[in-house]
Amino acid sequence: MKKFSFLLIFVLGLFFTACDSQIDTTAKEVKFDREICERCKMIISDRNYAVQIINPNDGKRYYHDDIGCAVLWFKENGITWEKEAIIYVTDAKTGKWLDVKKAFWTFGATTPMDFGFSAYEQRQDGVENYDYSYTREKILGQNR
Repeated sequence: MKKFSFLLIFVLGLFFTACDSQIDTTAKEVKFDREICERCKMIISDRNYAVQIINPNDGKRYYHDDIGCAVLWFKENGITWEKEAIIYVTDAKTGKWLDVKKAFWTFGATTPMDFGFSAYEQRQDGVENYDYSYTREKILGQNR
């Protein structure tokens, strides 16, 4: 009987531990030249403009080759969880993953889909720096 009770408690413990899994919201490395952009279906090869979006409800990741594709993907697909989405973009100089809302944005770069916006971890001297909401609105205003 002791053996059965121990086994039952052990199995129930495993069951409850498995049910309490957390969604990983950290940035993951992209398999460059293998992953495709969720919107335009181009292969993601430019490490300076990649974007990854995580659905906070199920942990599914969506990859994009340009911030413009990511912004338009939300709109074109009527994604209801956009405000809760966890979005990372690569620093245009270092390739380091940045929180899209904490990045400093500039305009004028030649990006994979030619939206022209670059993200940086640090404010860039000599050019206008924008926040994500401004960048998003400008992309939506381009009506592609």
